[in-house]
Amino acid sequence: MAALKRTARAAARRRRAEAARSVPDAADRVREHALAVLPLSPGTPVSGYCRVHDELDPLPLMLALNGRGATLALPVAEARGRPLKFRRWSPGDRLAPGALGIPEPLAGTEEVSPRLVLVPMLAFDRRGGRLGYGAGFYDRTLAELRARGPVLAVGLAYAAQEADAVPCDGLDEPLDWIVTETEAIDLSALRGSRA
Repeated sequence: MAALKRTARAAARRRRAEAARSVPDAADRVREHALAVLPLSPGTPVSGYCRVHDELDPLPLMLALNGRGATLALPVAEARGRPLKFRRWSPGDRLAPGALGIPEPLAGTEEVSPRLVLVPMLAFDRRGGRLGYGAGFYDRTLAELRARGPVLAVGLAYAAQEADAVPCDGLDEPLDWIVTETEAIDLSALRGSRA
């Protein structure tokens, strides 16, 4: 399984990089698709992420969700092998590089338990499979959050990141939605049918 994932990651990185160059308005299109379908009550805690490399930029969607009353948060990686934590974030708040070099809210900022998690990725399939970077942060985090209550995991990606099948094992947490620049895919009904 590890070798399959390594090979799939290399191919997915190439597809994502090409999509990032060829679809410059993807983040705005993703925002529109997501706003049309995602359930959101005022005050819902939503975790976004700070884009790295050529990931799809979640910021336009995050700002729109904030405008609709969502409480925003960003992930904090404390250490490898541990679930992510989430700290409250508002547009304009200062960020600092965290343990992995990714910008995070400052230490001491209020922790939040999100009910909707925007998830970056390298690849996805229509069964809700997601190929991440290999450290398992989001899988551990989603498992922990789901053990506490309902959480919607929404993968953000370019349409070109779709694969016929993403290699998954028992530790991989499925996505409920995938939103690309071309569509929003509701996978939540599949969750109950997975072994």
